[in-house]
Amino acid sequence: MGLLLALCSVLLVSAAQLLMRWSLVTLPAASDPAAFFAALLALPPEAWGLAGGLLAYALSMLCWLLALRRIALSKAYPLLSVSYVLVWCGALFLPGFHEGFHWGKLAGVVLILGGLLLIGWPQNGGGNK
Repeated sequence: MGLLLALCSVLLVSAAQLLMRWSLVTLPAASDPAAFFAALLALPPEAWGLAGGLLAYALSMLCWLLALRRIALSKAYPLLSVSYVLVWCGALFLPGFHEGFHWGKLAGVVLILGGLLLIGWPQNGGGNK
């Protein structure tokens, strides 16, 4: 159950990042507070996206806190790096983000996933316990 909660947290925080990026790129700049808040009060889809992103962050934190009660931090914490991979993939493939593909970023994703495998690989006898 702890692993499931940690994975829910990762999915929610990834969705939050993507929702907030989409919202904040399409809303007026926050450097003009009057225009920004006027746009928010008009309740366009972008405002709902921002609210959804903030809610996803809150739910992610709740799932994370519940996960930490059930599994060791040394097992849970590396899972957070999966969100980097999910956000990168989402920004590449979801419409409206227009992120460009770069081989260096793909190499970084491969390194993250390799690191996760090394950290999560079961230890069989021998070595440090």
